[in-house]
Amino acid sequence: MIITKLTESTTMNSKKLIAGHTPPTIVTSKLGGGNEDLFKPNDNFDWRMLVVYRGKHCPMCTDYLVNLNLLLPKFHELGVDVVAASADSQEKAIEHTTELNLNFSVGYELTIEQMQTLGLYISNPRSTEETDRPFAEPGLFVVNEKNELQIIDLSNAPFARPELKTLLMGLGFIRNTDNNYPIRGTH
Repeated sequence: MIITKLTESTTMNSKKLIAGHTPPTIVTSKLGGGNEDLFKPNDNFDWRMLVVYRGKHCPMCTDYLVNLNLLLPKFHELGVDVVAASADSQEKAIEHTTELNLNFSVGYELTIEQMQTLGLYISNPRSTEETDRPFAEPGLFVVNEKNELQIIDLSNAPFARPELKTLLMGLGFIRNTDNNYPIRGTH
């Protein structure tokens, strides 16, 4: 496959999502069949967390997904559904997640347009050995029961992303109605 290089004009089309606003509708193919609406919680959950990862080629993403899978029951206890997505092909996504035995939905083949809509940083592969297409750098989004973006975290590097135990603690604090914690960053 030929690697498509991003040009300055295509990288300028990313949008900034706004905390407290309704997220865009982003639908990807889902491992196991069908499609996945990345911001729509599955039954029995009223919140949804979307973790965008770089892809199978990224060992830090693998570690992050493994740790997320270990903490998944705690996220579920808070009523937070979890989904992960990448630009990987179906084949790479299957290889990767089969090795990891993940217990949450995984979307694949995020398009450049979808990555831009999410406001993600997008990188070109360093070589065809790394991967065969432009890919998203890490992003994490949490949507609350009102379908509002509660948390937005974007990075342009694989080693800068939220620590999951700290995130879990913060979500527990936010979800405790006694704290009356507002969506931050709306000024």
